[in-house]
Amino acid sequence: MGANVKQASTLTDEERENIASMPYEEAREKLIQAVQALEAGGLTLDQSMRQWELGEALAKRAQGLLATVRAKLDAAQAEQAATAETAGTQSNLDA
Repeated sequence: MGANVKQASTLTDEERENIASMPYEEAREKLIQAVQALEAGGLTLDQSMRQWELGEALAKRAQGLLATVRAKLDAAQAEQAATAETAGTQSNLDA
């Protein structure tokens, strides 16, 4: 009897919006706090589920921010490599 049960979120819309606008450092710090709370134990099942869900949302935010930075760095490196390939050649003087 493997019925799929979708549990309601323990995070409010306001909490989700706050997480979505957090800078990386804040999301990372709050993620560390959530993990530490889970590791320390002593939480009820509901409290544990909330910390887990909070941690998941914070990790997703931090990973998204890192992916954005990685893409920007990759684009900058590609542009720099393209510029270096044409440095001192006629093709970059024609532009």
